[in-house]
Amino acid sequence: MKAESDERGEVARSATGAPAAGDTAPGVTTDVTTEAAMGRPLGSRAPGFIKARRTLHVSWQVGVFLIGLAVVVVGVIMLPLPGPGWFVIFAGMAIWATEFVWAQLVLRWTKRKVTEAAQRALDPRVRRRNIILTTTGLIITGVLIGIYVWKFGIVMPWKIDR
Repeated sequence: MKAESDERGEVARSATGAPAAGDTAPGVTTDVTTEAAMGRPLGSRAPGFIKARRTLHVSWQVGVFLIGLAVVVVGVIMLPLPGPGWFVIFAGMAIWATEFVWAQLVLRWTKRKVTEAAQRALDPRVRRRNIILTTTGLIITGVLIGIYVWKFGIVMPWKIDR
C-alpha cells in the first residue's frame, strides 16, 4: 500500500475532492502538474542495485540527506551574506528530491508557483503598472537626492588639498 493511495488502489483525495498533490489515477488527466508533464514519477532515484539491499538503500538515503542538509545550511548562511543563498537552498532541495517524496512535492509546488508568477508578470497590465511604479520611485529618489545636494552640497569622504 502506497502512502498516496488507499487500500482500493484509488487516488487519495484532498478535502476538496481533488487528487492530492502529485497523485494521478490511471486514465485521469489533470492540469500541467501531472507526473508526465513534470518529468519522473515520485520516489527514490537510487540505482537498482542500491534499492535491492535495504541497508544499502537506507545508508544511501542518509548520505543524500546529509549532503542536501549541508548544501541547504550553506544557502541559509548565504542569505544575509554575499552569495546566491536562495539558489543554493533550492539546489539542496533538488539533492533531497532525488530520494525523498516530500522534497519532490515541494519542488513541484515551487516550480508551479514560479511559473504562475512569471505568467502574471508578463501580463501587459501588470507590466505597465510595474513600469509606472518604478518610474515614479526613480523620480522621487532623484528629487530627494537633488534636494539633499542643493541643501548640503556634495561632501567627499576624503579631504583633497592641493
